[in-house]
Amino acid sequence: MASSTTASSQLALALGIPGLGGLLIPTDAAATTTTTAEGNDLHADASHPVLRLAGAVQHYEWGGRRGSSLVARLAGEGDDGDERPYAELWMGTHPAAPSSLAASGESLREWLGRRGPAALLGRDVAARWGGDLPFLFKVLSVARALSIQAHPDAALARALHALRPATYRDDNHKPEMAVAVTDFRALCGFVSVQELKDVLRTVPEVRELVGKEEAVKLMGAKEHDGGIGVRSYLQSAFTNLMTASKETVSEAVSKLKSRLNIESKVRTLTKKEQLVLSLEMQYPEDVGVLAAFFFNYVKLNPGEALYIGANEPHAYLSGECVECMATSDNVVRAGLTPKYRDVQTLCSMLTYKQNYPEILRGVPVQAYVTRYIPPSEEFEVDRCLLPSGESVTMSPVPGPSIFLVMTGEGKIEADSMLDEGKAKEGDVFFVPAHTEVRILASGPGSMQLYRAGVNSRFFS
Repeated sequence: MASSTTASSQLALALGIPGLGGLLIPTDAAATTTTTAEGNDLHADASHPVLRLAGAVQHYEWGGRRGSSLVARLAGEGDDGDERPYAELWMGTHPAAPSSLAASGESLREWLGRRGPAALLGRDVAARWGGDLPFLFKVLSVARALSIQAHPDAALARALHALRPATYRDDNHKPEMAVAVTDFRALCGFVSVQELKDVLRTVPEVRELVGKEEAVKLMGAKEHDGGIGVRSYLQSAFTNLMTASKETVSEAVSKLKSRLNIESKVRTLTKKEQLVLSLEMQYPEDVGVLAAFFFNYVKLNPGEALYIGANEPHAYLSGECVECMATSDNVVRAGLTPKYRDVQTLCSMLTYKQNYPEILRGVPVQAYVTRYIPPSEEFEVDRCLLPSGESVTMSPVPGPSIFLVMTGEGKIEADSMLDEGKAKEGDVFFVPAHTEVRILASGPGSMQLYRAGVNSRFFS
């Protein structure tokens, strides 16, 4: 086995001292991985560096402005005159916005490809997903509602990409999980049969667009039918609403707004009614205002999480969260957005399941660390709340991880750190497979970190 470079020569590489290539890595000889005919990494225990990363910021219109956006604070971008919205911070290898090495500016995706993914990502991960991270890690600052949307399953993702690659740029599915950092609001999944009946009884504007025939079918459905019949009625009703003409929708939204404003003077509006008035202010005359009545209104407290599987309708409404997903940016939209709407695809792809989504609260895996484990094999998320003066050791795992310091300060220790490991708010680290990491909180307050990695069940 080739010997590792010394800590001083690694640091020289990081600082770009002439003659050493200016790379934030040990010499190639130190990091070379040899593979036997059986596929075993002979150098699987070689030391690979923990890298500081710079995430990529997305300035979507629904994001918070600099002074109120967690994304802006973590990214450390902009000045007092910056009026751009700061919506998302991406951490991963997705080609639309790959993270880069903080020291050199080289993209993490290119660096992994050049170094050889098997040793850095782990043999099983590289064999399953190639040279990319299988997960995309994000922070979201939601100031305005995102679109009513769904993400295709793997088969549909491949079909959409083949048919319309300019719109659907990935051939991968996109299951995702949001962990609330602040109070977080979302629409997710279809309401129960009983609640839908209440909507048809009390919201004439929705009943009109659904159509008399479909309304009668739904009103006659039983709560526990649960079969193809109810789903087909729901699909027909929802499709009628979403495909109504722009003029019809505009008139219906106007009537709804006027009626609720009048009724608010004599009664307290329901939370859903208050929500749709808020949505109407953000997206006037939009069919999504009416569609909101079809969906569960979900409220997450900090530390609670929501998993969204393939072909399930949802819309994030407000708040800040960390989000992890399979590496994909495929989104099928149909309302509450100025972007391209693919209404027919969305209406045809949905599962039309009617149940309130499960709220995930995580599982304690050791002191100060809670793990959120979704059904998807590509990812999981750890949340670490570390009091000042305390430390925690994250055991080696056979896959890669990305660590984000959300608040506080302290130190990251690993055998392969290229610097002193100081960690503060907004710092992002790439941790290769089989690397033990020790985290120490040293600031005046607690340190809050998040780790994204491959789902531990994948390795079982």
